[in-house]
Amino acid sequence: MEAGGLEWLLVPMQQLVSWGAAGAMVFGGVVPYIPQYRDIRRTQNAEGFSTYVCLVLLVANILRILFWFGRHFESPLLWQSIIMIITMLLMLKLCTEVRVSNELNIKRRSFAAADSKDEEIKAPPKRSYLDFDLNYFWHWSKFTDYVQCVLTFTGVTGYITYLWLDSSLFVETLGFLAVFTEAMLGVPQLYRNYQNRSTEGMSVKMVLMWTSGDTFKTVYFILNQAPFQFSICGLLQVFVDIAILFQVYLYSSYPQKPVSHTAHPASTKAL
Repeated sequence: MEAGGLEWLLVPMQQLVSWGAAGAMVFGGVVPYIPQYRDIRRTQNAEGFSTYVCLVLLVANILRILFWFGRHFESPLLWQSIIMIITMLLMLKLCTEVRVSNELNIKRRSFAAADSKDEEIKAPPKRSYLDFDLNYFWHWSKFTDYVQCVLTFTGVTGYITYLWLDSSLFVETLGFLAVFTEAMLGVPQLYRNYQNRSTEGMSVKMVLMWTSGDTFKTVYFILNQAPFQFSICGLLQVFVDIAILFQVYLYSSYPQKPVSHTAHPASTKAL
């Protein structure tokens, strides 16, 4: 009777733990960006957040979703990618609105401008992909240009994936590129700290949140036998986070030559 009673109690408990872990996987990745979003809205200043974070995460999660069509993995990981894409688009929308409203004599920089010269906002340029200007890539003045870019990338990569979906080598490579892109998110910040010999302007709390989240995510991958690409790149992401934390200790305990900053340092992750 006691064994049966314990089993009756353990089964729903295990189910609750499983649901909790799945929920943490789906929404845990976006949690660090919630205070960042609120802070930008409150201060109307987006200088402390690099929109390249959004670019990297959008690319990584679009590729992950395409990978799912070739090799199905855990549903929470699929939903995590969908939620992250929505979150990054919301971050881009807010950052673009705040930046445009704060700039004086703003000129329109479009993903598909009518010509290579900037045009005033009062005269929106005609959009043409043939006039794509790399000088202003991911520094546009309208949120719709970012959406246009994301849709173009999704369409092109989606079509290529459709053509090569039967190739196991292509599918596995796609999965590796997805998680490897996300894993490399902290490397530019690591290099920036090394160049400056300082972690000034970087939020240590955020790095701690990345580290705890990436650790949980990697353990989840391993325990749920996710594709090996996920586990390997999860471990790499944790390693990068720890390396950044080591820089915090190193440069605070043994200050290097001070470096002057002309503007708020913009991390390649959220600050």
